[in-house]
Amino acid sequence: MPFYFIGLGLNNEKDISINGLEAIKKCDIVYLENYTSILNCKKEDLEKFYGKKIILARRSLVEADDNEVIENAKSKNVAFLVAGDPLVATTHIDLFLRAKKEGIKCHVIHNASIVSAVGITGLQVYKFGKTTSIPLENENVEAPYDVLKENLKLGLHTLFLLDLNPEEEKFISVNDAIRYLLKVELKKNERVFSEKTLCLGCARIGGENQVIKAGAAKDLLKQNFGKLVHCLIVPGKLHFMEEEALKIYSM
Repeated sequence: MPFYFIGLGLNNEKDISINGLEAIKKCDIVYLENYTSILNCKKEDLEKFYGKKIILARRSLVEADDNEVIENAKSKNVAFLVAGDPLVATTHIDLFLRAKKEGIKCHVIHNASIVSAVGITGLQVYKFGKTTSIPLENENVEAPYDVLKENLKLGLHTLFLLDLNPEEEKFISVNDAIRYLLKVELKKNERVFSEKTLCLGCARIGGENQVIKAGAAKDLLKQNFGKLVHCLIVPGKLHFMEEEALKIYSM
């Protein structure tokens, strides 16, 4: 039986590809990953458009050793839906590999991801360095800051993916991310990130109500970026075309 990993894109129920929609209609069970990102629509909107009941898949369900998703995929047509692209998050690659080891036939149907959609900022996608995430619990976490430090040494842009917990309605905002970097900078007493650092605060990229603002960190701290999902970009060395593009979003 096929096990489909299907990307839903970045905005709403209509961003799915035709191949993805046709695959869902063949499935007996449809799961929606519910912990790395969310769309700008409700589960009920997806169910109505796809014509299928959807089961929300929490992290504990997807990463469990005794895995319900894989067990069902052994005997039924199963779809695993992911906002963005299905294999950008490492947790989904793990599920894919575990299914393959069980002899399950897997099909991946790709879609737009934040990793490519950041091109809307005018920054050249191939000039991004290592992507990193800022977790909700980050009191003693310095890894994202260290990634920024290494990327900047190479003149590369840094994309910060910001953690969220939909069940508890918690998420890291652009403002939270900037405060986190300033806090670590103060602790380490280095010259990597300051209130004057050029940043791009982004919210709901790919949606009709997307927000992109470029400016000094201290100025972005004064902005309200609204609802999920947010990300923060710290540019590295800018090409003149990138500088020109950023003027569109400058405050």
